[in-house]
Amino acid sequence: MTRFVELFQNRLGRELAGPLLALLAVLVIFGLSSPQFFSQATFGSVAFQLPELGLLTLAMLFPLLTGGLNLAITFTANFAGLTLAWALKSQGGLDAGPAAMVLGCILAIGAGAATGLVMGLVLAYTRAHPILVSLSMMIFIRGLGEFLTRGGDISGFPDFIRPLGHGSLLGIPVPLILLIACVALWHFLLMRTKLGFNTYMVGSNIEAVRYSGINTRKVIILVYTLSGAMSAVAGIIMLARFNSVRVGHGESYLLITVLACFLGGINPFGGFGRVLPVFVALVVLQLLSSGLNLLGANQHLATAVWGLLLVGIMILRWVASQYKSINTSKG
Repeated sequence: MTRFVELFQNRLGRELAGPLLALLAVLVIFGLSSPQFFSQATFGSVAFQLPELGLLTLAMLFPLLTGGLNLAITFTANFAGLTLAWALKSQGGLDAGPAAMVLGCILAIGAGAATGLVMGLVLAYTRAHPILVSLSMMIFIRGLGEFLTRGGDISGFPDFIRPLGHGSLLGIPVPLILLIACVALWHFLLMRTKLGFNTYMVGSNIEAVRYSGINTRKVIILVYTLSGAMSAVAGIIMLARFNSVRVGHGESYLLITVLACFLGGINPFGGFGRVLPVFVALVVLQLLSSGLNLLGANQHLATAVWGLLLVGIMILRWVASQYKSINTSKG
Protein backbone atom coordinates (compact mmCIF):
# COMPACT_ATOMS: atom_id res chain seq x y z
CA MET A 1 0.00 0.00 0.00
CA THR A 2 2.87 2.35 0.87
CA ARG A 3 4.53 1.67 -2.49
CA PHE A 4 1.23 2.38 -4.26
CA VAL A 5 0.88 5.72 -2.49
CA GLU A 6 4.49 6.63 -3.25
CA LEU A 7 4.02 5.72 -6.93
CA PHE A 8 0.83 7.79 -7.02
CA GLN A 9 2.66 10.75 -5.54
CA ASN A 10 5.56 10.42 -7.96
CA ARG A 11 3.20 10.38 -10.93
CA LEU A 12 0.92 13.25 -9.90
CA GLY A 13 2.94 15.21 -7.39
CA ARG A 14 2.77 15.06 -3.62
CA GLU A 15 0.29 17.94 -3.32
CA LEU A 16 -2.22 16.52 -5.81
CA ALA A 17 -1.93 12.86 -4.83
CA GLY A 18 -3.69 13.19 -1.46
CA PRO A 19 -6.83 14.99 -2.71
CA LEU A 20 -7.12 12.65 -5.71
CA LEU A 21 -6.90 9.57 -3.46
CA ALA A 22 -9.59 11.11 -1.24
CA LEU A 23 -11.73 11.78 -4.32
CA LEU A 24 -11.32 8.18 -5.47
CA ALA A 25 -12.27 6.89 -2.02
CA VAL A 26 -15.43 9.06 -1.88
CA LEU A 27 -16.50 7.97 -5.37
CA VAL A 28 -16.02 4.28 -4.57
CA ILE A 29 -17.66 4.34 -1.12
CA PHE A 30 -20.76 6.32 -2.07
CA GLY A 31 -20.99 4.74 -5.50
CA LEU A 32 -21.31 1.34 -3.84
CA SER A 33 -23.58 2.64 -1.07
CA SER A 34 -26.14 4.46 -3.21
CA PRO A 35 -27.14 3.71 -6.82
CA GLN A 36 -28.28 7.34 -7.20
CA PHE A 37 -24.83 8.74 -6.45
CA PHE A 38 -23.58 8.54 -10.05
CA SER A 39 -26.48 10.52 -11.46
CA GLN A 40 -26.85 13.80 -13.28
CA ALA A 41 -28.87 15.20 -10.38
CA THR A 42 -26.02 14.59 -7.91
CA PHE A 43 -23.30 16.12 -10.02
CA GLY A 44 -25.59 18.97 -11.10
CA SER A 45 -26.23 19.79 -7.46
CA VAL A 46 -22.52 19.71 -6.70
CA ALA A 47 -21.78 21.95 -9.68
CA PHE A 48 -24.21 24.64 -8.47
CA GLN A 49 -23.29 24.42 -4.76
CA LEU A 50 -19.51 24.32 -5.20
CA PRO A 51 -18.77 27.84 -6.59
CA GLU A 52 -19.65 30.02 -3.61
CA LEU A 53 -17.62 27.82 -1.23
CA GLY A 54 -14.86 27.57 -3.81
CA LEU A 55 -14.56 31.32 -4.26
CA LEU A 56 -14.40 31.87 -0.51
CA THR A 57 -11.73 29.17 -0.28
CA LEU A 58 -9.66 31.00 -2.90
CA ALA A 59 -10.04 34.12 -0.78
CA MET A 60 -8.65 32.20 2.21
CA LEU A 61 -5.84 30.58 0.20
CA PHE A 62 -3.59 33.58 -0.39
CA PRO A 63 -3.41 34.70 3.28
CA LEU A 64 -2.72 31.11 4.40
CA LEU A 65 0.24 30.89 2.02
CA THR A 66 1.82 33.88 3.79
CA GLY A 67 1.34 32.20 7.16
CA GLY A 68 -1.66 34.41 7.89
CA LEU A 69 -5.44 34.03 8.02
CA ASN A 70 -8.48 36.00 6.93
CA LEU A 71 -11.41 35.34 9.24
CA ALA A 72 -13.45 38.11 7.60
CA ILE A 73 -14.01 36.47 4.20
CA THR A 74 -17.69 35.55 4.67
CA PHE A 75 -18.67 38.92 6.13
CA THR A 76 -16.64 40.69 3.45
CA ALA A 77 -18.59 38.69 0.86
CA ASN A 78 -21.91 39.68 2.42
CA PHE A 79 -20.90 43.32 2.73
CA ALA A 80 -19.95 43.31 -0.96
CA GLY A 81 -23.34 41.75 -1.71
CA LEU A 82 -25.02 44.49 0.30
CA THR A 83 -23.08 47.09 -1.70
CA LEU A 84 -24.35 45.57 -4.95
CA ALA A 85 -27.88 45.40 -3.55
CA TRP A 86 -27.85 49.06 -2.53
CA ALA A 87 -26.54 50.05 -5.96
CA LEU A 88 -29.38 48.17 -7.65
CA LYS A 89 -31.98 49.57 -5.26
CA SER A 90 -30.76 53.11 -5.86
CA GLN A 91 -31.21 52.58 -9.61
CA GLY A 92 -34.78 51.32 -9.42
CA GLY A 93 -34.60 47.88 -7.78
CA LEU A 94 -36.54 45.47 -10.00
CA ASP A 95 -36.40 48.00 -12.82
CA ALA A 96 -32.62 48.52 -12.63
CA GLY A 97 -30.75 47.97 -15.89
CA PRO A 98 -27.51 46.13 -16.77
CA ALA A 99 -25.52 49.35 -16.36
CA ALA A 100 -26.57 49.47 -12.70
CA MET A 101 -25.45 45.85 -12.33
CA VAL A 102 -22.04 46.61 -13.79
CA LEU A 103 -21.63 49.65 -11.56
CA GLY A 104 -22.81 47.67 -8.54
CA CYS A 105 -20.33 44.84 -9.22
CA ILE A 106 -17.47 47.34 -9.51
CA LEU A 107 -18.48 48.98 -6.25
CA ALA A 108 -18.90 45.57 -4.56
CA ILE A 109 -15.46 44.35 -5.60
CA GLY A 110 -14.04 47.72 -4.57
CA ALA A 111 -15.66 47.39 -1.14
CA GLY A 112 -14.25 43.88 -0.71
CA ALA A 113 -10.79 44.96 -1.84
CA ALA A 114 -10.94 47.94 0.56
CA THR A 115 -11.54 45.68 3.58
CA GLY A 116 -8.59 43.53 2.53
CA LEU A 117 -6.46 46.62 1.96
CA VAL A 118 -7.15 47.88 5.48
CA MET A 119 -6.21 44.51 6.98
CA GLY A 120 -3.08 44.34 4.84
CA LEU A 121 -1.97 47.82 5.90
CA VAL A 122 -2.49 47.04 9.59
CA LEU A 123 -0.64 43.74 9.30
CA ALA A 124 2.20 45.18 7.24
CA TYR A 125 2.93 48.17 9.43
CA THR A 126 2.06 46.95 12.94
CA ARG A 127 3.03 43.26 12.56
CA ALA A 128 -0.04 42.36 14.60
CA HIS A 129 -1.23 38.77 14.53
CA PRO A 130 -3.44 38.00 11.49
CA ILE A 131 -6.06 36.31 13.69
CA LEU A 132 -6.53 39.47 15.77
CA VAL A 133 -6.61 41.81 12.78
CA SER A 134 -9.00 39.73 10.67
CA LEU A 135 -11.20 39.00 13.70
CA SER A 136 -11.44 42.72 14.38
CA MET A 137 -12.38 43.37 10.76
CA MET A 138 -14.95 40.56 10.88
CA ILE A 139 -16.61 42.05 13.96
CA PHE A 140 -16.55 45.54 12.45
CA ILE A 141 -18.11 44.47 9.14
CA ARG A 142 -20.73 42.37 10.88
CA GLY A 143 -21.70 45.18 13.21
CA LEU A 144 -21.76 47.76 10.43
CA GLY A 145 -23.83 45.52 8.18
CA GLU A 146 -26.37 44.74 10.90
CA PHE A 147 -26.61 48.44 11.79
CA LEU A 148 -27.25 49.45 8.17
CA THR A 149 -29.76 46.66 7.49
CA ARG A 150 -31.20 46.51 11.04
CA GLY A 151 -30.48 42.78 11.05
CA GLY A 152 -32.71 42.07 8.08
CA ASP A 153 -32.07 41.16 4.48
CA ILE A 154 -32.40 42.91 1.14
CA SER A 155 -34.24 41.17 -1.69
CA GLY A 156 -36.01 41.90 -4.94
CA PHE A 157 -33.56 42.21 -7.81
CA PRO A 158 -33.92 42.32 -11.63
CA ASP A 159 -34.54 39.00 -13.39
CA PHE A 160 -31.38 39.27 -15.49
CA ILE A 161 -29.32 38.56 -12.36
CA ARG A 162 -30.72 35.05 -11.94
CA PRO A 163 -28.64 33.39 -14.70
CA LEU A 164 -25.50 34.46 -12.83
CA GLY A 165 -26.51 32.17 -9.97
CA HIS A 166 -28.71 29.57 -11.67
CA GLY A 167 -27.98 29.72 -15.40
CA SER A 168 -25.99 27.35 -17.61
CA LEU A 169 -23.78 27.83 -20.64
CA LEU A 170 -23.35 24.81 -22.92
CA GLY A 171 -24.68 22.67 -20.08
CA ILE A 172 -22.14 24.00 -17.56
CA PRO A 173 -23.44 26.13 -14.65
CA VAL A 174 -22.42 29.76 -14.98
CA PRO A 175 -21.18 29.97 -11.35
CA LEU A 176 -18.94 26.95 -11.98
CA ILE A 177 -17.48 28.59 -15.08
CA LEU A 178 -16.70 31.68 -13.00
CA LEU A 179 -15.07 29.52 -10.30
CA ILE A 180 -12.89 27.71 -12.84
CA ALA A 181 -11.84 31.07 -14.30
CA CYS A 182 -10.88 32.31 -10.81
CA VAL A 183 -8.97 29.07 -10.09
CA ALA A 184 -7.03 29.59 -13.33
CA LEU A 185 -6.32 33.21 -12.38
CA TRP A 186 -5.10 32.25 -8.90
CA HIS A 187 -2.94 29.46 -10.38
CA PHE A 188 -1.40 31.93 -12.82
CA LEU A 189 -0.72 34.52 -10.12
CA LEU A 190 0.94 31.99 -7.84
CA MET A 191 2.96 30.05 -10.39
CA ARG A 192 3.80 32.64 -13.06
CA THR A 193 4.14 36.04 -11.38
CA LYS A 194 6.53 37.79 -9.06
CA LEU A 195 3.74 38.25 -6.52
CA GLY A 196 3.23 34.48 -6.35
CA PHE A 197 6.93 33.82 -5.83
CA ASN A 198 7.15 36.48 -3.14
CA THR A 199 4.02 35.11 -1.44
CA TYR A 200 5.65 31.71 -1.03
CA MET A 201 8.85 33.33 0.20
CA VAL A 202 7.04 35.44 2.80
CA GLY A 203 5.23 32.35 4.06
CA SER A 204 8.48 30.39 4.30
CA ASN A 205 10.46 32.95 6.32
CA ILE A 206 9.34 36.55 6.36
CA GLU A 207 12.39 37.83 8.25
CA ALA A 208 14.85 36.27 5.81
CA VAL A 209 12.82 37.62 2.89
CA ARG A 210 12.79 41.09 4.43
CA TYR A 211 16.59 41.10 4.69
CA SER A 212 16.90 39.83 1.10
CA GLY A 213 15.43 43.08 -0.21
CA ILE A 214 11.86 41.99 -1.02
CA ASN A 215 9.21 44.52 0.02
CA THR A 216 7.27 42.27 2.38
CA ARG A 217 4.84 45.03 3.29
CA LYS A 218 3.78 45.39 -0.33
CA VAL A 219 3.34 41.63 -0.65
CA ILE A 220 1.12 41.37 2.43
CA ILE A 221 -0.98 44.37 1.39
CA LEU A 222 -1.53 42.92 -2.10
CA VAL A 223 -2.34 39.45 -0.73
CA TYR A 224 -5.07 40.67 1.61
CA THR A 225 -6.44 43.09 -0.99
CA LEU A 226 -6.80 40.21 -3.46
CA SER A 227 -8.39 38.10 -0.71
CA GLY A 228 -10.99 40.81 -0.10
CA ALA A 229 -11.68 41.18 -3.83
CA MET A 230 -12.21 37.43 -4.24
CA SER A 231 -14.54 37.45 -1.23
CA ALA A 232 -16.55 40.13 -3.03
CA VAL A 233 -16.87 37.93 -6.12
CA ALA A 234 -18.26 35.20 -3.86
CA GLY A 235 -20.71 37.71 -2.41
CA ILE A 236 -22.00 38.62 -5.87
CA ILE A 237 -22.60 34.94 -6.69
CA MET A 238 -24.34 34.40 -3.35
CA LEU A 239 -26.68 37.32 -4.03
CA ALA A 240 -27.57 35.87 -7.42
CA ARG A 241 -28.15 32.38 -6.01
CA PHE A 242 -30.28 33.38 -3.03
CA ASN A 243 -31.92 36.41 -4.66
CA SER A 244 -31.32 38.15 -1.35
CA VAL A 245 -28.45 39.25 0.81
CA ARG A 246 -27.88 39.73 4.52
CA VAL A 247 -24.91 39.96 6.83
CA GLY A 248 -25.08 36.38 8.12
CA HIS A 249 -25.24 34.45 4.84
CA GLY A 250 -22.70 31.62 4.62
CA GLU A 251 -21.22 31.95 8.11
CA SER A 252 -20.67 28.18 8.23
CA TYR A 253 -18.41 28.38 5.18
CA LEU A 254 -15.53 29.97 7.10
CA LEU A 255 -14.12 26.87 8.76
CA ILE A 256 -14.87 24.73 5.70
CA THR A 257 -12.61 26.95 3.60
CA VAL A 258 -9.76 26.30 6.04
CA LEU A 259 -10.50 22.56 5.93
CA ALA A 260 -10.47 22.59 2.12
CA CYS A 261 -7.11 24.37 2.08
CA PHE A 262 -5.55 21.91 4.51
CA LEU A 263 -7.03 18.93 2.67
CA GLY A 264 -5.54 20.41 -0.51
CA GLY A 265 -2.05 20.40 0.98
CA ILE A 266 -1.71 24.02 2.10
CA ASN A 267 0.82 24.33 4.90
CA PRO A 268 -0.93 26.04 7.86
CA PHE A 269 2.35 27.84 8.63
CA GLY A 270 2.61 29.18 5.08
CA GLY A 271 5.03 28.87 2.21
CA PHE A 272 3.74 25.66 0.62
CA GLY A 273 0.70 24.65 -1.42
CA ARG A 274 -0.96 24.96 -4.82
CA VAL A 275 -4.38 25.92 -6.16
CA LEU A 276 -5.31 22.80 -8.15
CA PRO A 277 -5.12 20.36 -5.19
CA VAL A 278 -7.34 22.73 -3.20
CA PHE A 279 -9.89 22.72 -6.02
CA VAL A 280 -9.92 18.90 -5.98
CA ALA A 281 -10.33 18.99 -2.19
CA LEU A 282 -13.38 21.24 -2.61
CA VAL A 283 -14.93 18.70 -4.97
CA VAL A 284 -14.25 15.95 -2.40
CA LEU A 285 -15.98 17.87 0.39
CA GLN A 286 -19.01 18.68 -1.76
CA LEU A 287 -19.34 15.08 -2.98
CA LEU A 288 -19.01 13.88 0.60
CA SER A 289 -21.88 16.14 1.65
CA SER A 290 -24.06 15.03 -1.29
CA GLY A 291 -23.29 11.37 -0.63
CA LEU A 292 -24.30 11.64 3.01
CA ASN A 293 -27.54 13.37 2.00
CA LEU A 294 -28.35 10.49 -0.36
CA LEU A 295 -27.84 8.07 2.53
CA GLY A 296 -30.38 9.99 4.61
CA ALA A 297 -27.96 11.94 6.79
CA ASN A 298 -28.64 15.62 7.44
CA GLN A 299 -26.26 18.52 6.92
CA HIS A 300 -25.26 18.56 10.59
CA LEU A 301 -23.75 15.09 10.26
CA ALA A 302 -21.88 16.21 7.14
CA THR A 303 -20.41 19.09 9.14
CA ALA A 304 -19.34 16.66 11.87
CA VAL A 305 -17.72 14.39 9.27
CA TRP A 306 -15.84 17.37 7.84
CA GLY A 307 -14.47 18.07 11.33
CA LEU A 308 -13.38 14.46 11.77
CA LEU A 309 -11.77 14.63 8.34
CA LEU A 310 -9.66 17.60 9.41
CA VAL A 311 -8.48 15.73 12.51
CA GLY A 312 -7.73 12.69 10.36
CA ILE A 313 -5.69 14.79 7.94
CA MET A 314 -3.54 16.14 10.77
CA ILE A 315 -2.95 12.62 12.11
CA LEU A 316 -2.06 11.27 8.66
CA ARG A 317 0.37 14.12 8.06
CA TRP A 318 2.04 13.44 11.40
CA VAL A 319 2.33 9.72 10.57
CA ALA A 320 3.74 10.55 7.14
CA SER A 321 6.34 12.91 8.64
CA GLN A 322 7.38 10.27 11.17
CA TYR A 323 7.63 7.63 8.42
CA LYS A 324 9.73 9.98 6.30
CA SER A 325 12.07 10.81 9.19
CA ILE A 326 12.57 7.11 9.98
CA ASN A 327 13.43 6.33 6.36
CA THR A 328 15.79 9.32 6.22
CA SER A 329 17.62 8.18 9.36
CA LYS A 330 17.96 4.65 7.96
CA GLY A 331 19.33 6.00 4.70
